[in-house]
Amino acid sequence: MSIHEECGIFGICRGTLGDVALDTYFGLQALQHRGQESCGIAVNHDGLFHLFTDAGVVSEAISPGTISMLGQGNMAIGHVRYGSDHERGRINAQPLVVDHFKGRMALANNGSLVNYLELRTQYEKQGSIFHTTSDVEVISCAITRERLTAPSLEEAVNRAMHRLKGSYSLVIMTPKKLIAVRDPLGFKPLCYGQCLDGTYVVASESCALDAVGARLVRDIRPGEILVFDREEMRSLLDHCGSAPAKVCVFEYIYFARPDSVMDKVSVHHARLKAGEVLAKEHPVEADIVIGVPDSGIDAAIGYARASGIPYGLGFIKNKYIGRTFIAPRQMERETGVRIKLNPIAEEVAGKRVVLVDDSIVRGTTSKKIVRLLREAGAREVHMRVTAPPFINPCYYGTDIKSRDSLIACLYPLEKIADIIGADSLGYISVEGVRSIAGNMSPGFCTACFDGDYPTQAPQSVERDRFSKRLMRVGGTR
Repeated sequence: MSIHEECGIFGICRGTLGDVALDTYFGLQALQHRGQESCGIAVNHDGLFHLFTDAGVVSEAISPGTISMLGQGNMAIGHVRYGSDHERGRINAQPLVVDHFKGRMALANNGSLVNYLELRTQYEKQGSIFHTTSDVEVISCAITRERLTAPSLEEAVNRAMHRLKGSYSLVIMTPKKLIAVRDPLGFKPLCYGQCLDGTYVVASESCALDAVGARLVRDIRPGEILVFDREEMRSLLDHCGSAPAKVCVFEYIYFARPDSVMDKVSVHHARLKAGEVLAKEHPVEADIVIGVPDSGIDAAIGYARASGIPYGLGFIKNKYIGRTFIAPRQMERETGVRIKLNPIAEEVAGKRVVLVDDSIVRGTTSKKIVRLLREAGAREVHMRVTAPPFINPCYYGTDIKSRDSLIACLYPLEKIADIIGADSLGYISVEGVRSIAGNMSPGFCTACFDGDYPTQAPQSVERDRFSKRLMRVGGTR
């Protein structure tokens, strides 16, 4: 099966030497929800690169001593990452630093190439050697090959984009430039902002700009290449408008922080709207509406407002436990639910409860949450979901690997409700989820719900053989 990952990237470019490592640390902390398996920072001090990567969350992997070791610099990029079973640990941690006679560069990526296997096989036959199974190494190879004849790195990136198919948002650091790139379909979010002192900041989400005191300027356009140096910012638009935007709708449903603004759309308001749509599409008589923390809360408030049913705080969340959807192993997901959420019995006991959550993928998490409410005394539990049923795998970076693991592919609606223990179950419609951004909708990818893939699906998604080969010769464990 293909390797899917959801990541966060950050970049900063200053006019003078400064604490860019510390700024990147704060930016990655704000993006921690996008990946909790590994992280890294690369700092550029007048052309000298300092790199640190490690497994784990930012606060545990990157110590004050690490920040001091990275030192001051003119630029820095950072990355937080989630990986699949076969590529966990340090081996695929980013940023990736590439040394080449045409110049050094560091790269960090969020996304998944649908032609990864095709490109890697081609490059290997031409003599390239790969040390990881990550998309960013294939992307770096594509850029480096173009750099042999291109007059600048940004032109090399521009040429390489003709070969890269699928989703990618990149930050690339050279000794003198910071380059931000978004794929022509805009699958993954990317924006930039500016501090009062003129410092430029690039990030997956605007909440990371807020964390370092930068003002959001705008989103990077699908297909756009932005080049920042100490004096100016330049934009290359050759790939812009080559196809309609297809932003991953799951960013608004689940991945992004509610305080972020992506493609001019407030994530918080999009989730409120999703709850309102759910209330209209799937009304029910109930006494209270509660949301599953964190991404279900805003939608629950929207459902309550539209339905007139009171909203209540139904769960207390342990903030020190990671997100169960991106826990790589099933046992970790189930254990995570048991220790992450605790119902407030006084709120739900004896009541008919509307439970709002962002998605049902495998069904195991939903079953446990419904059981918690039953044990707390809820008389009825009516589950409402702000994502339509998942019936297709995702090839663009979300952890939905195959139809075999998707409960909506295995059972009809009534059976799913019975399996998870709910009195009723209602999913938002595909048409409804497309409406959550209102008139500002950038154009969404909904392939995991309706099978309408914006690109040709990959002919093969077998990357595991690369990971297994790495493990045989001595991986990081």
